[in-house]
Amino acid sequence: MKYNDLKVSKNTRPSRKGRGISAGQGKTAGRGTKGQKARTGHSKMPAGFMGGQRAIMQAVPKLKGFKSIHAKAEVVYTDRLNELKGKVDNFVLANKALISSPYVKVKVISRGELTAKIDLETQFASKSAVLAIKKAGGSFKKVAILKKEKSNK
Repeated sequence: MKYNDLKVSKNTRPSRKGRGISAGQGKTAGRGTKGQKARTGHSKMPAGFMGGQRAIMQAVPKLKGFKSIHAKAEVVYTDRLNELKGKVDNFVLANKALISSPYVKVKVISRGELTAKIDLETQFASKSAVLAIKKAGGSFKKVAILKKEKSNK
């Protein structure tokens, strides 16, 4: 960069609207003729203002309740774990079609009798499910949600 390469623009004054016909923006000053937006103070209208009519946010019907953006955990019951042995994690549960994918949150809930000795490694388990697993001679370990690895294509 050299001093003579600098692009210098001329300092321009701000335009003076409504200062006569020869100024270029005289009379209505680019606001059109009459109406609410032609008057002073029109910029202080709230967002969604529709000229005194009911605002769009008030006119649109709302749904009751709350919709969470977080995916719910898939539920696995303890009586379905009887057919498994050894270490049980998300991949084993997905292979046995107890959950849709190994990359989802899993919660184990107590139901029925658990007789198999398993070492469970999932994201969540109810207190009664953990007691049932320990009673059957197994163990529970809480693990983080597995992330999908991105492929380099």
